[in-house]
Amino acid sequence: MRHRLPRPIRLGLSLVAFAWCGAAHAVDLSECQGDVPASASAAPAWPAAAVWLNASSVQWPGLQLRPGERVRLHHARAAGMAAPVGAAVTGADGALTLEALPAAEPPAALRHIAPGPRFAVPAAEVDALLQAQLVLVHESADGRVMAATGLQIAAALDDRFATAAQVPDLGAHPSRQRTTFALWAPTAQAMHLCRHAQPDGPAVAIEPMHRDAATGVWRVALPGDLSGQAYRYLVDVVTPTHGRVRNLVTDPYAVALTADSRHAVVANLAAPALKPAGWDAAPRPQRVRAATDQVIYELHVRDFSVSDATVRPAWRGKYLAFTEPQSAGMRHLRALSKAGLTDVHLLPVFDLASVPERGCQVPAVPQAAPDSEAQQAAVMAVAATDCFNWGYDPWHFNAPEGSYATDPLRRVLEFRQMVMALHRAGLRVGMDMVYNHMAAAGQAQKSVLDRIVPGYYHRLNAQGEIERSTCCDNTATEHRMMAKLMIDSAALWVREYKIDSMRFDLMGHQPREAMERLQARVNAEAGRPVQLLGEGWNFGEVANGARFVQASQLSLNGSGIGSFSDRMRDAARGGGAGEGGDDSVRRQGWLNGLVYAPNALATAQPQDLLAAADLIRVGLAGSLRSYELTTWRGERKRLEQLVYGGDQPAGFASEPSEVVNYVENHDNQTLFDVNTLKLPLDTSREDRARVQMLGAALVAFSQGVAYFHAGQDILRSKSLDRNSYDSGDWFNRLDWSYQTNHFGTGLPPKQDNFGAQGRDWALARERLARDDIAPRPQDIAWARDVFRDLLSIRASTSLLRLPTAAAVRQRVTFPGSGAGQNPVLVATRIDGRGLPGARFKAVLTFINVAPTAQTLTLPAEARAHWRLHPVQRAATAADQRVAREARAAQGRFHIPARSAAVFVLE
Repeated sequence: MRHRLPRPIRLGLSLVAFAWCGAAHAVDLSECQGDVPASASAAPAWPAAAVWLNASSVQWPGLQLRPGERVRLHHARAAGMAAPVGAAVTGADGALTLEALPAAEPPAALRHIAPGPRFAVPAAEVDALLQAQLVLVHESADGRVMAATGLQIAAALDDRFATAAQVPDLGAHPSRQRTTFALWAPTAQAMHLCRHAQPDGPAVAIEPMHRDAATGVWRVALPGDLSGQAYRYLVDVVTPTHGRVRNLVTDPYAVALTADSRHAVVANLAAPALKPAGWDAAPRPQRVRAATDQVIYELHVRDFSVSDATVRPAWRGKYLAFTEPQSAGMRHLRALSKAGLTDVHLLPVFDLASVPERGCQVPAVPQAAPDSEAQQAAVMAVAATDCFNWGYDPWHFNAPEGSYATDPLRRVLEFRQMVMALHRAGLRVGMDMVYNHMAAAGQAQKSVLDRIVPGYYHRLNAQGEIERSTCCDNTATEHRMMAKLMIDSAALWVREYKIDSMRFDLMGHQPREAMERLQARVNAEAGRPVQLLGEGWNFGEVANGARFVQASQLSLNGSGIGSFSDRMRDAARGGGAGEGGDDSVRRQGWLNGLVYAPNALATAQPQDLLAAADLIRVGLAGSLRSYELTTWRGERKRLEQLVYGGDQPAGFASEPSEVVNYVENHDNQTLFDVNTLKLPLDTSREDRARVQMLGAALVAFSQGVAYFHAGQDILRSKSLDRNSYDSGDWFNRLDWSYQTNHFGTGLPPKQDNFGAQGRDWALARERLARDDIAPRPQDIAWARDVFRDLLSIRASTSLLRLPTAAAVRQRVTFPGSGAGQNPVLVATRIDGRGLPGARFKAVLTFINVAPTAQTLTLPAEARAHWRLHPVQRAATAADQRVAREARAAQGRFHIPARSAAVFVLE
C-alpha cells in the first residue's frame, strides 16, 4: 500500500528534502528513485556555541549563570523545537537539568574553545540524545528562555564510538556468498539500502539496515555477489538546518560510481574484469631509493592530451591517452624519464564535483587578437558546465574521476591502464590528495558526509558554522572518523591502484599525528616507503597550532614528510603568491632582474639582491634548520636563524626529505608568465628562455625533492592567467609539438585577473599585445633540451640528492658567499669523497643570473683540475653557450651570461 507523502520543506522555490513533524513514516521504494533533490540553504535554528567535550560533558563558552538560573538540555526526536527568548521551549520530548562540573582546562583537542561553565550529561541518555534534535537552554527559575544554543557533537561521537575507528569493512564488499554494506552513521534514527539491479536502472529493492550500538555502524548483508549493482542509502537523521530529514545519499566509501556520481556501484576491485591484462604482475619502477631521488612532474590528466592530435580523438583528455605509446605526449614523457624524471604527479583524479561526466560543453573560442577579451569571455560563458577543472572539489575520495574515462563505468579499469602505461615508461605515479575540504556540505545536493552525520565531518567555528579557510567546506581530520576516512582512502589508492607517492593539498590543515599514521599505513600496504609531500602552509583557523600540531612547514621536523618551500620560490620569482597590480611588476626576483636588470617600475636596493642571493643558498642547502651559512653581512648563522617573510625562519626542515623545491606549479602564474611581468620589456626571446632554464637549474641543483610543473620545460604560458583552475582547456593547453607555448591567446579570465581598477588587465594587455615575447619553436626546443640535460646532471650523481642533513652539512659549501659576495653568481661545492653513487670527487654548480658573463676566483681550487660536467661538454649538449664559454683554470671560473654550469672533479 502506498503511504501518504510527508510534508516537504520549501525554501524559496526548491524542494529540499522530506521532513516530518511527527513520527517517521514507513519507507517506500519510490523514495529510492531519481536524483538527490536540489537544496536551498537554510540557517540553523540556533547557533551551535556549546561544545560536547566528550560523551558525558558539555561546555557553554561565555555563559554566565546567576543564582536561581539553570541550564537544561531539551531534546526532540522528531525535531521541530522552538526556544524563543522570554518564553518556554516548545516541541520537546523532554529536558534534562544539567549539573555543573568544576572548572577545568578543556581537552587538548578542544584547546581553541573559549572559557565557560561545563555540565555533566547522564551517560545512560547519551545515545538517544545524539540521535535527536538538541537545544541547550539557559533558563530563568520559572522556565523562560534567556539564551539557547545548539551543540557541536564531534567530541561526543569520537568518545562514545571510538571503536568505530577499527571497523575494517566500511562500504560495500561483495563475495561469492554474500555482499555486505556498512555505513558509519551513529546519529541516524533509521537507515535503508536502496538497490538497483542495473547501474542506470530503477531501484528494485529497499533493505532495512541494523545499527551496531558499540560502533554506530549500520549494516546489512545480502546473499550472493552483487557486483555491478548500484546502490544508495536512505538516512533518517536530524540536521541543524532542516530538522529531521530522510536523505538519499551515496556511499563515502564507494569505489565505483555511475555517471555523474548518481549512484555508488558495488565492485570487487580484485575482479579480473576490473584489471588490465598483466596488472597483478606488472613491475613498478624501482628508481627511487631515498625521498630525495624524486624528480616530479606535476600534470593534469586532461591537459596532457586534450590538444594532442597524435592521440585518437576518443582518448583525448582521458586516462587512455597515456596508453598511446607513440603519441607526442608519451614520447615527451619517455624522454623525460630517460633523462632522469622519476614521478608524474597527477592533479586530482578522485571523483570530483565540478565536471559533468557526460555531456560537458566545449566552448567555441573565437580567433581574436592576442590581448582581446573575447577568448576569455567565450571560455567563462560555459565554465560551469565545460569539461575542465583542476579538480580540487572532492565528492568521493575512493573512486577515480569518471570524466577522464571513455565511459564512467570504466573508470577503474582505465585508471589502472594509465598507471601501467606510466610504469612501463619508467615513471612512478603520484596523486594529488585533497582531504582538507569537500565540494559541498550541509543539505547541498553534492554533499555526502554532512548528509550522513550532520555536524561531524567538518571543522566548525565558535558559532557552529563550517570553516571555509581552504576555499570550501573544510573537513576536520582531527576527528577520529574523518582521519580514518582519509587514511583508509590513501591506503586504498596505494593497494588497489599502485600509487607510488602522494602530494597533499593544504596539508597544514591536517594534524601531523594523522599524517604520520597515514604514512605508516600506506607503507604497510605497499611493503615499501610511499613518499608523502604537501602544502604545509600555516593559515586559517588552525594556524600556529590553534587546534592541533599541524602537518605544516614548521611542525613536520623529523617526520620525513616533505613540505613545499616558498623561501627559494619567492626569492627566485620575486614577490609572493597573490600579489597584483604594479607590485606584480615592481617586485622582481633573483632570476628576473632584481637590481641588476631593473624594469620600469623597480625600486629595489642592492641589499635586497644580497638578501635574495642568501635565500637562494638556503634553498640549495635544502632549507635545513641546522645548516650554517655565512650571510652577506658576514655573520655565521644557522638557516633557522635567517628570517623569511618578516617572522618565519628561512630554514625549516630537519632533513632534506622534508623540503620540496620548486619555482612553478599549477598555482599562480607559470614561471614564463611571471617573468613576462617582471623582466624588462625589451628582454629578448632567447634570454627569456635562458631565464626559464635558470629556474629549472635552481631546482635541479638543490638538496631535497625536485618538483617541476608540466610544460615548465617548454616555456608553458597560460596567457598570464594567475588562477586557471576553471579557465577551460584554452588557458591550460600543452603543445607537445613544440610550436607554441600559448602566450598571447587572449586576456586571462576577468574574474581572477582584472585587478583593482583593471590594473592587472592593463599590465597584461601591454605585454600580450607585443610581438617579441612569445617564443619561437626554436626557443621552445632549446629549453626542452636544456631541461633534459639538467635532469641528466641531477641523475648522474648522488651529490645533488643527499639523503640526510648530516651529509649536507658535511659536504655542501658555498664558495663566494658571505660579505663582499657577487650576488648574481651563486656557486655550490659538494664534496663526493667516500659517498656511494657520487661518481665524482666533487661537483661545483654555478648559476649566473646576470645578462653579462661573471667570474669567480677560488684560490683553494687553483690546483684542482675542474672540467665541465660530461653532459654539458658533450657534442650533443643543448646549451652551446656553456659548452663554448664556461671555463675553469687555476681556480678561476668563468660563467657566461644567464647560464647554469656544472664543473666536476673526475
